[in-house]
Amino acid sequence: MNNDWSILCARLSFWFSRLMAMTTKELIQFGRDILLLFAIVYLFVFDTYMAGNVTMQLNKAIVTVHDADHSAASRELIYRFRPPYFKLGGEVLDNYAGQRLLDQGRALVVLNIPSDFAHDITKGKSVDVQVQVDASNTVLGFLASSYTTQIIGQYSYDQALARLGVNEQALENVPTVRNEYRVWYNPNQKDAWFMPISELLVVITIMGIMLPAAAAVREKERGTIEQLMVSPLTPIQILLSKVIAMTLVILLGTAVSLFLVLHGIFAVPMKGSLVLFFAVTTLYIFTTAGLGLYIATLSRNLAQAALLAILVLMPMIFLSGAWTPPEAMPMGLRQAMYISPLYYFIEMAYAILLKGAGLDILWDSLLGLALIGGLIFGFGVWRFRRQFE
Repeated sequence: MNNDWSILCARLSFWFSRLMAMTTKELIQFGRDILLLFAIVYLFVFDTYMAGNVTMQLNKAIVTVHDADHSAASRELIYRFRPPYFKLGGEVLDNYAGQRLLDQGRALVVLNIPSDFAHDITKGKSVDVQVQVDASNTVLGFLASSYTTQIIGQYSYDQALARLGVNEQALENVPTVRNEYRVWYNPNQKDAWFMPISELLVVITIMGIMLPAAAAVREKERGTIEQLMVSPLTPIQILLSKVIAMTLVILLGTAVSLFLVLHGIFAVPMKGSLVLFFAVTTLYIFTTAGLGLYIATLSRNLAQAALLAILVLMPMIFLSGAWTPPEAMPMGLRQAMYISPLYYFIEMAYAILLKGAGLDILWDSLLGLALIGGLIFGFGVWRFRRQFE
């Protein structure tokens, strides 16, 4: 019995020594690939940095004014369109000139103030102010329209109070309903806390699919796949060595991006357990590696693998909630999100980093990722082993 146990341990030790040797070989081979090294550095460092500088807020939107009144009241209204949200782009002589600027994309908002603007306000009459917004970019158009409505509404409110002779001290004695709210997890509502994390998760997805696929396809391009087939290595040893090596590379890139870019430059908080985050990331990389191995079995060169990866990546990203909120999707697509592993990864990553959530909250998302990951990775392993038969 002891002899059988010793033989089993010796075989396992020999099996793992071969696996470690192949993993080391994959890492050395990766280190010699200048193109993949450049892709890793660019995506994990420079791409996430650029994403952190992208803002979804209105910033210095150009406002062109057609002021037909030229009164103190109209100048006060124009003055309220100031940075950081708006930037005055000058005055035009008529409404048609403002329309041309909108058509040419040289202005986002055109404010038309009619003649007798101040006179009608003084007499207590209603005054119509026309606002034209370029909504070809729906996000910017919606923000510009909303901010403009608030500015003009506040101006109208202030003019009404002034006409009634009511000041701020008198308003304090009037019963009012106050809306008090608290913003959690991102109290200053910084896009620099949201965008880099989202970009990092997408980069992990891209690399999780492409690196295992590239490692397998390069064997075909170099003609070494036949040598591996006749070697004493098992298909599992060949497969796992590539997946483990690329997982280590991606985890290293994730750590550099997390500590150097997200936390170091943008001060993104890391409230939860980093051990849990990297464990979830490892599970997710193995999931995407299954897709990469499947792509490698269908591809003859790296260009084909890249094209096939795009066909897999885009549905995953669109069904993940990284670019579009789930609530904005049709019901059918919202149900299809549950088959995207990136959806579960995004849910857990934000919850861990920004909310400090643990397994007691994330167990259902982790279970969903594990089930989908097991199916995808198992399918990829099955397809990869078939080419050795």
